[in-house]
Amino acid sequence: MTGVPLHLKPNSAVAERALVPGDPGRALRLAQALLVAPMQVLNTNRGLWGYTGTAGDGAGLTIQSTGMGGPSAAIVAEELIALGVRRLVRVGTCGALDETLALGDLLVVEAALCEDGTSRALGAGARAEPDPALTAALVAGGVQGAVVASTDLFYDPDPRGLARWGERGARAIEMEAAALFTVARRHGAAAACVLAVTDQLADGGRERIGEDELAAAELALGAAGLGALG
Repeated sequence: MTGVPLHLKPNSAVAERALVPGDPGRALRLAQALLVAPMQVLNTNRGLWGYTGTAGDGAGLTIQSTGMGGPSAAIVAEELIALGVRRLVRVGTCGALDETLALGDLLVVEAALCEDGTSRALGAGARAEPDPALTAALVAGGVQGAVVASTDLFYDPDPRGLARWGERGARAIEMEAAALFTVARRHGAAAACVLAVTDQLADGGRERIGEDELAAAELALGAAGLGALG
């Protein structure tokens, strides 16, 4: 990207490190939990709420939502990197393809199957890889690693995809990791991803996490991501 960012309209400087949830509401909740007051609103444009300030470890931290899906995540990652972010951790959610995973479990993405159009359009191959050091830091924090599938469709009319991705080693499915990894690699930035299991899909149905359990999982995601960035 060249020139001024077109989608993020920063009201303050970004930090060198960032947490990037998809959900704007999660960005606010993580900012309230992780940033020392007063925090600054970084962006409100296009509903992509972002915040920046000082984390409890004394260093700067930006928390910027990416919206849903690879295209939106790729735009936000591109513009954050252009604004000065060098290390990004996606703190998102996923649907489990592995019946041994429980709702609320956390997963560190070791690789993402590129089943989305965005990462492929950016030159990714069959798999997109995260930054090794950031990923190792997440795993060192006690979170299990997993291969996931990144896809464009939340409501996929073809149920065969779940089985196919499971056969290729994916334990969960999500929408943004492959695009984030690919954008970061293109620009020499470091990106990793930690996910909370919010849906269990292994039996062909959908079991959804409760609101209280989701709130607890969000805080765990934030703590894991910040720990790795620290």
